[in-house]
Amino acid sequence: MQAIILAGGKGTRLKPFTNNFPKPLVPIDDLPILEIVLRQLKHHNITKITLAVNHLASLIQAFFGNGERLGLDITYSLENTPLGTAGPIALVEDLDDDFLVMNGDLLSTINYSELIKFHKSSKSDITISTHKREEKIDLGVVESSNDTFINYIEKPTYSFDVSMGIYVMNKRILQFIEKNKKLDIPDLILNAQKENKSIKCFNDECYWLDIGRPDDYEIASNSFKENRNLFLPK
Repeated sequence: MQAIILAGGKGTRLKPFTNNFPKPLVPIDDLPILEIVLRQLKHHNITKITLAVNHLASLIQAFFGNGERLGLDITYSLENTPLGTAGPIALVEDLDDDFLVMNGDLLSTINYSELIKFHKSSKSDITISTHKREEKIDLGVVESSNDTFINYIEKPTYSFDVSMGIYVMNKRILQFIEKNKKLDIPDLILNAQKENKSIKCFNDECYWLDIGRPDDYEIASNSFKENRNLFLPK
């Protein structure tokens, strides 16, 4: 299985950590977050990696090289201009029939092997990894219809299925991606849905955190330090 890792963002929400180096190299304890992701992929026998890079690409290339240090085959797809989260896919040559696409700034314990197995058995065009996320609203929520009061809920907690930023796709979806044109994955998925393509959701009750914000970064760092073997199994 081939993996495309999106590693070209500027990480503006994570400043000042990203002032001098790219977000994929932000350390979680003693390892860059992207290295943790790469080690996890190797554990699941995903060794053919393309890093889609743009912002401070030379630093990422210098750090990971061709992947030999990690026992991986790493190549790079360089965007001359930002292409969003789906646009870089069209630049990758010799795509496998099915391939993994994911963000490079996630701390998770997702079972990649089960995800891929699910995708292939369902014969879907796109499989979206989802995670159940609970969000507490620290306000009194008022429900109404027009100007008529219906209900008052004090500080409710709502549950949502959110995208983990990890997908498995079949190269049939390339017809929806115009080369060198910006496109984000949510738009790709909606465009594919309009054409009645098969889109499935894979829910894994795993640990998952996007480290895009400073408070999430701190949580992720602490979680990794406390449960290193959980994130990097032998």
